[in-house]
Amino acid sequence: MPPSQTLALGETTSLKASWRYDLLAGFQVFLIALPLCLGIAMASRFPPMAGILAAMVGGLLVSRINGSHVTISGPAAGLIVVTLSAVESLGGGDALAGYHRALAAIVCAGLLQVLLGLGKAGRFVALVPASVVHGMLAAIGVIIMIKQSYVLIDVQPQGELLENLLALPQSLMHANPEITAIGLVGLAILILWEALKPRFKLCQWVPAPIVVVVAGWLLGLYFDLEHSHKYSWHSTFFEVGPNELLPVPQRFWDGFALPDFSQIGTLKFWLAALSICLVSSLETLLSAAAVDKLDPFQRQSDLNRDVTALGIGTAVSGAIGGLPMISEIVRSTANINFGARTQWSNFFHGLFLLVFVALFPGLIHEIPKAALASLLVFVGFKLASPKEFYKTWEIGKEQLFLFVFTILAVLATDLLIGVGLGIGAKAILHLLRGVSPKELFKIAYKIEPIDPDAFRVTIEGAAVFSNFLALKSELTELPKGKTLIFDFTDTSFIDHTVMEFLHEFCHDYARSGGRCELSGLESHEPASGHPLAARRRRPPEHLLKLFLQVCHRNGEVLICLKGAQVMRLLEEALQNALAELPPKARLTFDLSQADLPERFLTAVERFCRERERAGAYCQIKRT
Repeated sequence: MPPSQTLALGETTSLKASWRYDLLAGFQVFLIALPLCLGIAMASRFPPMAGILAAMVGGLLVSRINGSHVTISGPAAGLIVVTLSAVESLGGGDALAGYHRALAAIVCAGLLQVLLGLGKAGRFVALVPASVVHGMLAAIGVIIMIKQSYVLIDVQPQGELLENLLALPQSLMHANPEITAIGLVGLAILILWEALKPRFKLCQWVPAPIVVVVAGWLLGLYFDLEHSHKYSWHSTFFEVGPNELLPVPQRFWDGFALPDFSQIGTLKFWLAALSICLVSSLETLLSAAAVDKLDPFQRQSDLNRDVTALGIGTAVSGAIGGLPMISEIVRSTANINFGARTQWSNFFHGLFLLVFVALFPGLIHEIPKAALASLLVFVGFKLASPKEFYKTWEIGKEQLFLFVFTILAVLATDLLIGVGLGIGAKAILHLLRGVSPKELFKIAYKIEPIDPDAFRVTIEGAAVFSNFLALKSELTELPKGKTLIFDFTDTSFIDHTVMEFLHEFCHDYARSGGRCELSGLESHEPASGHPLAARRRRPPEHLLKLFLQVCHRNGEVLICLKGAQVMRLLEEALQNALAELPPKARLTFDLSQADLPERFLTAVERFCRERERAGAYCQIKRT
């Protein structure tokens, strides 16, 4: 067990106790963040320094006010699409004007996010179905790959997104060989590092992005990219020069810029701000929840405070010329793996970025754009990899349909409309499965205490992504350390989003000392073999077949009553359930609605007497 896991939780929160671990982790995360921040800014058509400014604000400011413990704040690949869209829509063909107007949209997006966090409205973002969220991220991955592939081969794209996708094979015929070589070497390093990481410590401790940047820098020196010149390749002339390198100001203060609010009264301005706010909030909530599961100290983030802090950070970043930011999952995971204990590692990573860009801006200028493009193509591929499709297909065909539908909708329209269409498609599928329009927005449930240490949560009708918010909020208010029994006997339909929430909630509740039971799911038919698949209650005819079977054979009708078989199944299920109970748990048998054979009742009474002799509470409720 690593040393950090052997300490008490309180010992990990002070700078004095953790600074050595956090300083080392912060430095290693800085090595990962530097090339990624530059690449994300470049892909967003922002100056490269904008990515560094956002990461600096995320480290130096957000780390001091957020509600998480080991997350890293900064720009993310998932925000490229909305930021780039803001530059293009607000600039009207003028990239510089688009940049300054996009900064204003980022400031307003940050303020909207602050309102979400302060109003504890961040929970509404969780209403977006899981398959739609993953489809949105995969679509972002596809867009990144398409756009950055042209940077990697040094060919200017000519049309819209889908046109550029179809034209990519033809564009490869016009690729600049030297620039393409830099990009392909970067991709090869990333793929190789990913394959070797489980086997070699060096690959775990030396971040692949920094290796890609160093290799790109060396190739840039070899190809003399600092000086404009032409070269011949197979009787074709190509031109390279400083335009292939990052345009970085020689003085640190020259990297700052002010927002232009001249478009604040237009619809396109607020659509850009809403898009940035939505994606930032969604990714932050997903990342913070995922990082909590990796935290070796099993701490829980205050998600509303996290959303508020990142909103403040985004507004400040936009005000000085930087990108929007989130709690970034890749850098946060690396932060934990490097031994971070507190948010001081986030602070140190921001501090290292500040020192580096203030003292060595010339080194950043020497990085080829193609090296950073290879990083982003690789990131985009991981967002939309075949594994993501397979994982979604395992959950069920319906989830795969929504996943693919959302991808296509985002690619064909834009991010906000695509996500809206995905949510609409999910609602229509629920209606086709028998969920009434009223049930889409209202859930029938009750929470009642069984005894001082247990609560029963009974859900009737449909439990779906759009109606679960009220119950979700009430569940978070229940006291810790109790037994919660979820009764789905009268639930007609449970969708994947609710199943996923219940899985996460029960896991977190058990981690805090409580216990959860899911009852009544045996009468539901899952959409697939996945444990979190959507489930629909089997029709009564299915249950009747367990008791009654009618067969027609050779003109004779055979009627089989299988009560003994059902009782055996019930007895086995009861024995299994009792075997999983803690020895001292308070137990009540509710037989008020049971019409069981005497043999079965005798067995229950015998079990209760044995439990009482062992010193445990046990009673039988008959009326």
